[in-house]
Amino acid sequence: MVKINKENIKNYNGYKSFQYLEENKDFKQYKLAKELNRVEPYVYPISDAEEDEVQKIINDELIISLHEHTFVTPENLDEIMEFRRQGRDWTGYEGLSMSGLDVVFENYMDGTAFITSSAGWKWTDVIHDLGIRYSDFAHQDMVIRAETVEDIYRAKKENKIAFVTSLESATQIENEIDRVDVLYGLGVRVMGIAYSEANSLGSGLKEKNDGGLTTFGHRVVERMNKLGMTIDVSHCGDQTARDVIAASTKPIFMTHVGARALWNINRLMPDDVLIACAEKGGVIGIEAAPHTTLTEKHREHSIESVMEHFEYVANLVGIDHVAFGLDTLFGDHVGLHHAFASALSIGSSHAGVDFDEVEYVKGLENPAEAYLNVVRWLVKHGYSREAIRKVMGGNIMRVLKDTWVK
Repeated sequence: MVKINKENIKNYNGYKSFQYLEENKDFKQYKLAKELNRVEPYVYPISDAEEDEVQKIINDELIISLHEHTFVTPENLDEIMEFRRQGRDWTGYEGLSMSGLDVVFENYMDGTAFITSSAGWKWTDVIHDLGIRYSDFAHQDMVIRAETVEDIYRAKKENKIAFVTSLESATQIENEIDRVDVLYGLGVRVMGIAYSEANSLGSGLKEKNDGGLTTFGHRVVERMNKLGMTIDVSHCGDQTARDVIAASTKPIFMTHVGARALWNINRLMPDDVLIACAEKGGVIGIEAAPHTTLTEKHREHSIESVMEHFEYVANLVGIDHVAFGLDTLFGDHVGLHHAFASALSIGSSHAGVDFDEVEYVKGLENPAEAYLNVVRWLVKHGYSREAIRKVMGGNIMRVLKDTWVK
């Protein structure tokens, strides 16, 4: 079971997604994966005194995930395509209530919103996805939608969780720049430039030839800066990422990446791009989706390999420019990757690299345990309260204050 002090559990009344509707009349009900105890729970081992410090940190500081998908998968992943075509995702409210998280940069499931197309990233599907989730949020009182910095502070004060609406790509805007404004008006506050495949803005990491940020891409970067929408380049090709960093007048995020110097796959970022991001004031979130942030020292993906990436990046660019966007969900993440291998370009991301497949990332299996264990790891390894405050939320808040509308 998740280990968290009672006072650090959010105000949760037992609400389940769409309970205001009638199952198998208003929607098809699927048997969902467990939010808690789907696999053997893992509490990172620390002393009682260290655990007391962890719980104080959770209570006192802003704990922020820079990148997450808080939906619950079907238990039977053979149903996933049919499940996605329905266009309705269940949020793991119970698990989140015990996660210690105050803020989640929620990325929904737009890359796999297959309502009208099996390719994803269609404008109508993205809007549908956002609207369905917002409708569910409106019927509960633990999660609030955050569109300003003050919303984030209010959530912490009220013992709730602030969801920052984020999209991993701008593919859905096609060549319509005013759609950036529409998305902003619908609450989107962070958006990626490309998701693996190239689009009208630039190249994704899947492409063999990265032509960099297009002329239209430059216009979009400028528009996002003006609107107060923070830019993400996590899935961009290297040159496109470099161009975005150079073009933006504001700091940017790499919401969920790792260091290619530790594990040579194109899903992770080379040192020069990490440094460029930090030099412009940006923040790099460390990723933990299965089989991404591996290392030669830790070839079996676990909290130890993820934290090796954290320490490498922190040493490279400084503690002021690192955070965590662990990219977890509720359900079988590895099985989901197998189901979506083609659609999400996962095969391309790992091309030519052998790794030891795991059933799940030990210590970071889902949002309920992941961030608590990261704080435990940091306390165990002697990080100061100030350093922990920065990497668990303070660095992210600095960028939001620089990029969002005041």
